Formats: sequence, structure tokens, C-alpha cells
Amino acid sequence: MADSDNSRTLPTVTRGDFHSSVSARLPTYPQVAAHGDSGFERCTEDQAVAAWQNWRAAWDRLSESTHYQQQLETSLFSGKLSSAGERDGRRVYDDALEDEDRAALAEELAAQALWLTPAPSIAGVAAKLDAIVRRNQPSPDSSDEPWPQIRTVLADLRKIDTSADPSPRLSG
Repeated sequence: MADSDNSRTLPTVTRGDFHSSVSARLPTYPQVAAHGDSGFERCTEDQAVAAWQNWRAAWDRLSESTHYQQQLETSLFSGKLSSAGERDGRRVYDDALEDEDRAALAEELAAQALWLTPAPSIAGVAAKLDAIVRRNQPSPDSSDEPWPQIRTVLADLRKIDTSADPSPRLSG
């Protein structure tokens, strides 16, 4: 007779998979800021860019909290802590997991707001594309298709936006 617990459908993405996915986007913590130079910071009149800035702050917070949680996990499960240190470490680790969960929710809500905000300029379109790329590519320098091509299109949009007269807008 089959056990009823074995019939449950498990989610395709587990917390561990999520962590490794975010980790793949973060080569090292100091490099998080290096990947943050997008060129969108100067464009303040486009609401999509403003929504992107909110999303980007949430993305950076999620990235930082994930990195911190992973550092704690490494030290906690390295076997080098005393039993008292392990108890304290587990408490800090649990707090870090909760912080990471809150950051993930904030990032998801900010992303949803970004997708719902119309982009009236090339900068707004490029900002949305930047968020899609950052959220979904396996690493910032992935050579797997279509990521290099998408990054090229994003760079082209940024170049057009900075070189064009600010008055023209995409018509839709």
C-alpha cells in the first residue's frame, strides 16, 4: 500500500535551488556594486525608470541578504563551531533566512510593479529589459544563448538613449 505522503507534488524550485540561482548571479559580494552601473540613474522623468530604481534597490537587498545567509550557512555547517556557537549560529542563520524571505517578497512585488508600469521612453524599455536579464540569466557573463544577444540589445538601447535627442519617444 502506498504512503499518502509520497503522492504529494513537490515544487520544482526549492529554497536550495533558489539560493544557488541567486548565488550564480553573485560572483562575490564586493562585485554586486560593480554590476550596478546601469546608466538609468540620471533619467528621472520616466515612471518605468523610477519603478526600475525601486526594483533595483530591492534586488540589491535580496542579493546582499542571500550572500549573507550563504556565508552563515557555510560557517554553520563547516563543523568548526562548538555546540554553544552552533546554537547561536543557528539562531542567527534562522534570522538571516527570514530576512532573505522578506527581501525576496519585496523584490517580487517591486518586479510586478515594474512590469505594470508603462515605459514611454527607450530608457524605460531598457530598464525593464535590464530587470528581466538580471532576474533570469544564470550569471552576469553567461555565454549561453540568448543571454549575450539580449545583453547586446540592452547595450544598444542604452547607447541610443544616451545619444538621441531626449524628445523623441517610441510610438506604440
